[in-house]
Amino acid sequence: MGGPRGRLISSSDRKNAIELINEARDAGARLAPCCEVLNISARTYERWIKEDGVIDLRKHAKRKEPHNKLSDNEKQDIIDICNSPEHADLSPSQIVPKLADQGQYIASESTFYRVLREFKQNAKRKATRSHSSKPLATHLAKAPNQVWTWDITWIPGLIKGSYYKLYMIIDIFSRMIIQWELHETESQKHAMNLIRKAVFRHGIINKPLVLHSDNGSPMKGQDFQNLLVHLGITKSYSRPRVSNDNAYSEALFKTLKYTKDFPTKGFKSLESAREWIDRFVNLYNIEFMHSGIKYVTPYQRHFGFDKEVLRRRKDVYENAKQKNPGRWSGKTRNWDYIDCVSLNPVNKDELAQKIRQLT
Repeated sequence: MGGPRGRLISSSDRKNAIELINEARDAGARLAPCCEVLNISARTYERWIKEDGVIDLRKHAKRKEPHNKLSDNEKQDIIDICNSPEHADLSPSQIVPKLADQGQYIASESTFYRVLREFKQNAKRKATRSHSSKPLATHLAKAPNQVWTWDITWIPGLIKGSYYKLYMIIDIFSRMIIQWELHETESQKHAMNLIRKAVFRHGIINKPLVLHSDNGSPMKGQDFQNLLVHLGITKSYSRPRVSNDNAYSEALFKTLKYTKDFPTKGFKSLESAREWIDRFVNLYNIEFMHSGIKYVTPYQRHFGFDKEVLRRRKDVYENAKQKNPGRWSGKTRNWDYIDCVSLNPVNKDELAQKIRQLT
């Protein structure tokens, strides 16, 4: 078959060439180098297949299954776990760390998603996407009660057009809800009461604390600002016309309003709304596994229990890799402790400079 490309050869030689190429490709070779060895082009090979009606056997070849393929029983175990009452409303990115905290490793998050797709059960289990880029940070927190952010959101009443005003403070380091109140009106007085209660409840009066908010009238009132000075609190405000400078509070309100039992048609009364908010806050702080803090709960993070949780979780993953290394293409998932949180993302140089300022 040697000679210049394009040279006419017999149909039997064509067939032999095609079979040789298909056999090589079945073994993992690429098409172009195979054709090069036989001194033909990839286009010529494709034309021969078309003209001679030869089937590309590589497409129909029976290949040896990978040694690390999940068995049917293992797939069914994943489906059973995802559909159990405890995990039915959770995504794999929450289920897998939760199982690790119980000393179990079944499979990776991506494997959970793949099995759910195979069983057509992934409609409401979307992978978490990272937030879009944000402005540079102005404040950093290396521990709880260093930077709080707060805001007011409206939640619907039963009568169309009526709303209750929810005041809520969140700690950016732990994501824990620090204090909340629900009122029928939005006012500077309610905001001042909220801050007083939070500061005294957590024992941080006249201790270094940054309080961040947007530029609403309750946040910018003179009496409110005087209170911050009196309590030794550093005030911080979102930049004008920048919608995502208070992202922690906005994300919390979105989580609240997208909770499955949130009464979208409205709360019957102020009292019933307060009862619902109280239940939500307890669940969020104590049971909700937050993606931004390595899927530990805000309570665990705020009071320092997350270090041990993450250490045990890392051990579970390492043991799982040792037992079945074929299912791991690289390192185990990073469960290292997050030791610094910024109000907005910063680059490494700016982060180092901010940390030096804190120490």
